[in-house]
Amino acid sequence: MARERNPWVRLGWDAWSLSVEASSVIGLRLIKIAAGGAAGEAETRRMVTEKLDAGLALQAAAMTGALGLTPLSAAAGTVSRYRRKVRANRRRLKKG
Repeated sequence: MARERNPWVRLGWDAWSLSVEASSVIGLRLIKIAAGGAAGEAETRRMVTEKLDAGLALQAAAMTGALGLTPLSAAAGTVSRYRRKVRANRRRLKKG
């Protein structure tokens, strides 16, 4: 299968999967924010803070070589890091 022979194809599938998971987190967050109140406000603040922190952490990882030294490893590392954050948010938002 092409996915097993070409690591870029595998990365494409991983990125697509991340986008599906991120869409579900967006929906869950919108529900919480639309409900309003202290929980909605806290979620909005958390969302903005997480996005800024994730962007800065990713830049630091890229600059120090923590994502690897090839374009493929950097892209795969980026998807992997964001995927962990998205999954954690999905678990948290589904609970409450």
